[in-house]
Amino acid sequence: MSAGVAVATLDSNTFVHQLQPAIVASVDPDSIGHELGFEPGDQLLSINGIRPRDLIDYRYLCVEEHLSLEVRDTAGGLHRINLEKDTDDGLGLVFTEALFDGLRQCNNHCSFCFIDQQPPGHRSSLYLKDDDYRLSFLYSSYVTLTNLKEADWQRIKDQRLSPLFVSVHATEPILRSRLLANPRAGLLMDQLAWFDRHNLQIHAQVVVCPGLNDGAALQQTLNDLSCFARGDWPAVLSTAIVPVGLTRFRPEDDCLVPVDRDCARRVIDQVERLQPEFQVRVGSRFVWLSDEWYLMARLPLPPRADYEDFPQEENGVGSIRAFLEALDEASKVLPQKVARPRRCSWVVGNIVKTALQPVTQRLNAVKGVNLKLFGLPSPYWGQSQVVTGLLTGQDLLDGLKGCDLRDELLLPSVMLRRGQQVFLDDMTLEAVQRQITVPIRVVYGAADIVASVLGSAKKTSKLVED
Repeated sequence: MSAGVAVATLDSNTFVHQLQPAIVASVDPDSIGHELGFEPGDQLLSINGIRPRDLIDYRYLCVEEHLSLEVRDTAGGLHRINLEKDTDDGLGLVFTEALFDGLRQCNNHCSFCFIDQQPPGHRSSLYLKDDDYRLSFLYSSYVTLTNLKEADWQRIKDQRLSPLFVSVHATEPILRSRLLANPRAGLLMDQLAWFDRHNLQIHAQVVVCPGLNDGAALQQTLNDLSCFARGDWPAVLSTAIVPVGLTRFRPEDDCLVPVDRDCARRVIDQVERLQPEFQVRVGSRFVWLSDEWYLMARLPLPPRADYEDFPQEENGVGSIRAFLEALDEASKVLPQKVARPRRCSWVVGNIVKTALQPVTQRLNAVKGVNLKLFGLPSPYWGQSQVVTGLLTGQDLLDGLKGCDLRDELLLPSVMLRRGQQVFLDDMTLEAVQRQITVPIRVVYGAADIVASVLGSAKKTSKLVED
């Protein structure tokens, strides 16, 4: 790949100061950025005279064939770089943040907000209440649409930022305003109509709080959303139903009730009765329950076909089903025996332990394999039924104390903050390892788990050893 490049050094007096530049974290090898000499720490100030507000602007601006970049290097020097490239070529730059002008935080006061149900004193990032439509577009995070200004709506339309992922919770205006403790929340139906008029799309989410937005309220919400799910270009593509998560740190007078087995079965019955109706009306099941509902109800997960194309797998809808399928595929052909005996343990959230027993038994059928599966609750959060990703370092220490962990502990990477060896309670992996009597191996996905049990995984996945 080649680019026509001209570089000039700018006098600092000619440059308008940019308060929040895009800071380069890394540069892809053999990219235009590498050819231009970009290095980590360099600041991209403008593209064709325009300051990018975020990664979206950066991508849009870089589509042009002729680019004029203003850059500040790590020594503080200012440069203008002029280049020509093909339209499809990016610069190969990775930035420290996706948003160059700061995170748009939530202006709601939902009593069931998980961020507000955390103890004080941990890293500040745990308390950031993201409600930024740009991260919704980039990374499928959920937003409420309550903090959008006219310029934001215009940008969504102009740059076709679709689909977005929207926390609906209820469509009835008074109820949604009460749930979000924000009068602007009652505008949702008008906002959905706006998406429909402009051929833009969303995926919806409903967090069910027993006694507040279940039953008849949930029925109305799903019927209202389905009205925007018709036609060749539906405004609402799918709806996920997830159970409210409550921790022991929440206020005693919040009037919230946890989901129990009976509630889970009622919601499952209600949604599964609606799915065939939606199939006829909009050509899709349209609404799906996160896998937690079935595990809490002690019912089998739906078959793979019921999830269609897994439109909300990142939201827990079919994620466990997909993981089980990946485990089945990875363990489809197993050796009769392993070259060297393997004695290890595997820790997961106790809500998924039963679902993982069959693959555990298959692996233990291999001669020389001795695998122990531990399903733990979370005393830290005060939850007896918990998914693996919510287990904290202290939960591991409490739940595994005095247990025979064999010769090695397999730890799913979903327990750790992405890119860091830190649990949700701010305990580091190193601190946990000091109190665990066997080496810890972090495992990444189904294939790595099976390979680690069989002793065929690469040693690089073993991050901490005695």
